[in-house]
Amino acid sequence: MPLVLLSGYPSSGKTFRSQQLAEHFKANIDSSQDARTQKLTVRHINDQDLGLPRDVYHAARPEKDARASFSSAIKRELSCDTIVIADGMNYIKGFRYQLFCEAKAVQTPSCVVHVGTPADKCRELNGKALAAKTGGYALEDFENLIFRYEEPNGMARWDSPLFTVLYEDDQPPCEAIWDAIVGSDGKAKVVKSHQATALRPATEQNYLYELDKTTSEIVSQIIAWQKDHPGEAGGQVPVQGSEQVIDLPVNTMSLPQLQRLRRQFIALNRQHNLSKGRISGLFVDYLNDALGLQD
Repeated sequence: MPLVLLSGYPSSGKTFRSQQLAEHFKANIDSSQDARTQKLTVRHINDQDLGLPRDVYHAARPEKDARASFSSAIKRELSCDTIVIADGMNYIKGFRYQLFCEAKAVQTPSCVVHVGTPADKCRELNGKALAAKTGGYALEDFENLIFRYEEPNGMARWDSPLFTVLYEDDQPPCEAIWDAIVGSDGKAKVVKSHQATALRPATEQNYLYELDKTTSEIVSQIIAWQKDHPGEAGGQVPVQGSEQVIDLPVNTMSLPQLQRLRRQFIALNRQHNLSKGRISGLFVDYLNDALGLQD
């Protein structure tokens, strides 16, 4: 069922807004006359419920592990009968894109709720929480997170539909969000899977070998093209045996970055697999989506 992704500065009130949304969704479910809607449940996921302390943001490794735990918890809950409210920092657009893909893979809608509390107000609230010892982030971590925050953009597919909640607002636009993820008629919306996350039964022999080989060859083509065009900002890389091209970002992509994307694509498609003839085109689609996040 739908994924509602909260995003905002640290100490911006994301958990408070999540609770308001959860209460509204539960009230809609309880008052619905539609049998399908009555079966829905609401699951609120945040760092505290997962036992993740706020000091994980002090270093890169524990923060990466925390994001993996958060993502895994969301994936476990995504189902046809559960509305998942992902109450986390979600400040990296690439991470929001990853969760967007996870929702599309199970053919369920998603949206982003931006808790738009100004940075100065967040500093004030964080300072009060630290003084009262009721939470808050260490000052160094707080400022680092503010600096690194990548604000959602409603023009990007992975951040759309986007709803913004200002600090002065009494309530989020709860009914508009409900309509976007469930529908005004209360009937569950079904999303067509993105081609790069479409799950299909494996019917061909040596599929995993072909998946690994084809994606590796495309990564090698990108690296070779960049070597042949040093210092060139962006560019289009032709793919052998295909009419498609890969649109590179302005910054040069390193081999580790491309290998990470390749592993993500393989992980999404290794269990319920694509036909071998489509691997190349779908991997190019996936790369173009992901590399678009780098611009």
